[in-house]
Amino acid sequence: MKRVGYLGPKGTFSHEALKKYIGSKKCVSVDFASIPEIFMAFAQNMLDEAVVPLENSIEGAVNATMDMISQDTGLMIKAEIIIPVRACLLAKKGTDIADIRFVLSHPQPLGQCRRFLCSSMSHAQTKAVSSTAAAAEEAAAGSGDIAAIASRTAAEVYGLDILKEDIQDQDNNFTRFIIIAKDDAARTGNDKTSIVFSTEDAPGSLYRVLGIFSLWDINMTRIESRPAKNKLGRYIFFVDIEGHREDEDLRDALTMVKKKTSFLRILGSYPVSSATENT
Repeated sequence: MKRVGYLGPKGTFSHEALKKYIGSKKCVSVDFASIPEIFMAFAQNMLDEAVVPLENSIEGAVNATMDMISQDTGLMIKAEIIIPVRACLLAKKGTDIADIRFVLSHPQPLGQCRRFLCSSMSHAQTKAVSSTAAAAEEAAAGSGDIAAIASRTAAEVYGLDILKEDIQDQDNNFTRFIIIAKDDAARTGNDKTSIVFSTEDAPGSLYRVLGIFSLWDINMTRIESRPAKNKLGRYIFFVDIEGHREDEDLRDALTMVKKKTSFLRILGSYPVSSATENT
């Protein structure tokens, strides 16, 4: 049976993405405490696939995923899942919001709920923990002065009251998850390809690389940079482009890109999430 990892424990938004991805298919789900641990599990042959968060429409990229996927692990992106983030303030049953002294969550939801925290929870101290479910678990085990920002699923899993729903700053709050595996996906006709590369430290290097996609009339849908971590001021670039790596135009463009970069890694080609078309 297929083994699928996710950022746990149960009740996280990653858990919700996992449930959406597997649907009615049978698999063994395995939760991990951190994103690096998920990638390490592949090296130990513990997983066949994993669901990891890549970016949020409000807070931007999930750096831990970006850094891990850029490494030469032999893993590829085979799918993407986009879910709406509906954050809730959770606490032990019977808790009054005025009695809350600490609000716990993963750093991403804390950032996504800044307005609510400033306006309604200024009397409480915020604390970042490893996941939204870990926050809910701590709130459930606490004395009643701890609240968690987490999902409705977490409230059900840990037996907490929902004190306030939809506390995120923006209603248009979505998180994009990717499915990583040892292979990517076959062509569907509505695909996306992700790549990572670095350029020579010379004027116009990045411009010349990106110009190749324009020359082939290929649309870029996302570009992000991260420190290369081998020298101050050096960066690697993540780019999402429309099309499958086996499409003739994209294949030719990537051949040219390889000649203009100091390194290029194709992270995978995969179907565009249907949710992308609705956001």
